[in-house]
Amino acid sequence: MKIGNNASRGLAAFSLAALPLAVQAQAQSQALVDVATDDAYSLNPVVVTAALAPRTADQSLSSVTVLDEAALRRQDPVSIPDLLRGQPGVDVTSNGSFGKSSGVYIRGTGNESTVLMIDGIRLRSATDGGAAWQYLDPRMFDRAEIVRGPRGSLYGADAVGGVVQLFTPESDEDAPQPRFSFGGGSFDTQRYSAGLSGGSGGTRYSFAGSHFSTDGTPIRRGGEDKGYDSTAGFARLAHTFDNGAEVGGLALRARGTNEYDGGENDFVQQVAGIYGELPVSDIWRSRLTLSESRDELDDRAAASDWGPASTSTINTRTRTARWENTLTLDAHELVAGAEYTGDRVSGTTDFDENSRDNVAAFAQGLFDFAPFAVQASLRYDDNEAYGDEVTGGLALGYDVDGHHTLRASYGTAFRAPTFNDLYWPFEDFGDWGSYAGNPDLRAETSKTLELGARGRYQHHFWDLAIYQTVVDDLIATETVNGDSRPTNINEARIRGVELSSGVEIDDWTVAAALTYIDPEDRETGNRIQRRASQSARFDIDRALGEWSLGGSWVVQNHRYNDAANEDRIGGFGLVNLRAGWEFAPMWSARLTVKNALDKEYETVRDYRNAGRAAFVSVHFGQ
Repeated sequence: MKIGNNASRGLAAFSLAALPLAVQAQAQSQALVDVATDDAYSLNPVVVTAALAPRTADQSLSSVTVLDEAALRRQDPVSIPDLLRGQPGVDVTSNGSFGKSSGVYIRGTGNESTVLMIDGIRLRSATDGGAAWQYLDPRMFDRAEIVRGPRGSLYGADAVGGVVQLFTPESDEDAPQPRFSFGGGSFDTQRYSAGLSGGSGGTRYSFAGSHFSTDGTPIRRGGEDKGYDSTAGFARLAHTFDNGAEVGGLALRARGTNEYDGGENDFVQQVAGIYGELPVSDIWRSRLTLSESRDELDDRAAASDWGPASTSTINTRTRTARWENTLTLDAHELVAGAEYTGDRVSGTTDFDENSRDNVAAFAQGLFDFAPFAVQASLRYDDNEAYGDEVTGGLALGYDVDGHHTLRASYGTAFRAPTFNDLYWPFEDFGDWGSYAGNPDLRAETSKTLELGARGRYQHHFWDLAIYQTVVDDLIATETVNGDSRPTNINEARIRGVELSSGVEIDDWTVAAALTYIDPEDRETGNRIQRRASQSARFDIDRALGEWSLGGSWVVQNHRYNDAANEDRIGGFGLVNLRAGWEFAPMWSARLTVKNALDKEYETVRDYRNAGRAAFVSVHFGQ
């Protein structure tokens, strides 16, 4: 595999820096091996997103990060982008803080190439392409899985960079367990939440609601505060019968108002689904899921140089039927199924087409030939808007011993053109030119090769991955004589290295992540805009009896706001501090200080993020 000079030097420098850390981590952990048992590692969590089946992190043969309930409660993030920023392979951009438009880039791919799932239901805008991460309240979830690398053969369109799945709290068959919290802080911010979970006789339930409001901060220098409020809630209900069959349902909804420079909008983010799972035989389980997601936006723009005041509505509704069958054959597992997805768009924009249907069939084999493991997957998608696509994946794993695993994988994926890309109606802006969609667009396609190694012990783990992704038929806006339209013109090559590690020993919890990426536009040789090439994140927490103290440090280097790499946005370092106090049984108080050093920073030109912000909250329940 040839590597260009600049990328080669950067990759080599990062690898040389990362290798001693991995070796040192292995040496430090060797002392723990003697007291570890081979089948119990506290830092080898079970994940379900990587392979459509429960697998430990090393068995998944994937680059995966799990943020469990303890991590979410310790960090107490204000938003999902705050939670994801600086995680291995993850970059985040935002047009300000508190509900302002945000993008999540995994391994240098775009926001449109990152799939967001909530309890197995996909949430996105079919017009814009990406998910509205900024509108989801982290307190509605108790777990996040970040899978890096292509997953097109499992999840279909847009899983080029990876998949983020958020999980709402599950309950056991216990007596009702109430919980609530209240608090506030800087910028007249207020936060409230309450929930109830429990179960009996095979039935389990979990309910929760939250409210967040803030006056916000100026998002442009010299501007006015831009506020944000959101009210969210979810409900989960499931029942398991004596024969092992199970039925259940989920509904989650968030709605609110967001102010931005030039106007404000009302939003709704919603997912709902029902499922039934049947043990057909001792080795065969069949599951049918029916779900719907909604992304709705009512926008009120003030008068500007672009035109007079206006109102607009864009609503996306996606309905999905998924049939999945799992065969368990000793140590092997086969998964096969079919999926139907229908996108519908409505609102004030007169698209040439306002619906499209997608039919898919998929299969996956998970084979365990210890010490070797093989995962193979294949999927066929037929979309009436942009044609058919075939994606596949192959991963090989080898357990060197009871603590170290090597892996290699190759996968393909594609990003579907959005309704905006395909069908946006012709608009004439006079001297500014014109714009229209392009119904002849092809889907972007990608090929990714990855090599990785993982060490896991009783109290410690480390994971190292190196990869290359080539994306063909990149969708970009082409302008000829002032007339602009999206077209397939570019190719991108993305190379990267990721190193992550974690330690849980005595009362200490430590996590570290280092990321290097080289996202290059092959036509120009420039770095793809708004991507930082280097980042690091360190989280450290200490329990001190009834008290706990901790902090996070996130560092990123510069990025470019434009494709020509002429508008450079400086790098930054953020320090977040936190403290907790369990002052009575079931009662606790938390203090968090975001951006404690009051750094002024941007990830999009002229859009400032909030400075120092302190929040205090009181909690009851588990």
